[in-house]
Amino acid sequence: MMQLQCPWCGMRAENEFSCGGTTAIARPPLACSDEEWGRYLFLRDNPKGPHAERWRHTYGCGQWFNVLRDTVSHEVRAVYGITEPPPEVSSP
Repeated sequence: MMQLQCPWCGMRAENEFSCGGTTAIARPPLACSDEEWGRYLFLRDNPKGPHAERWRHTYGCGQWFNVLRDTVSHEVRAVYGITEPPPEVSSP
């Protein structure tokens, strides 16, 4: 089981959290086309390697935060605030 470091509660098991998807996705304007709205809702990058995600400590403090996670190894490289830019991390 993957472990996540909640910035407020410390290290916890993955089953206490809910993944909220990729960070920094800009919502299109209300006057966008159906095609653009469909791309926003359904088309996401599926990177191999480092990926920035939003997580919520659902069964804990309830706070949202960002995680920079490697999608191949599931290694968590950084945890940072929801409004902060992703930190610079070195390659493994």
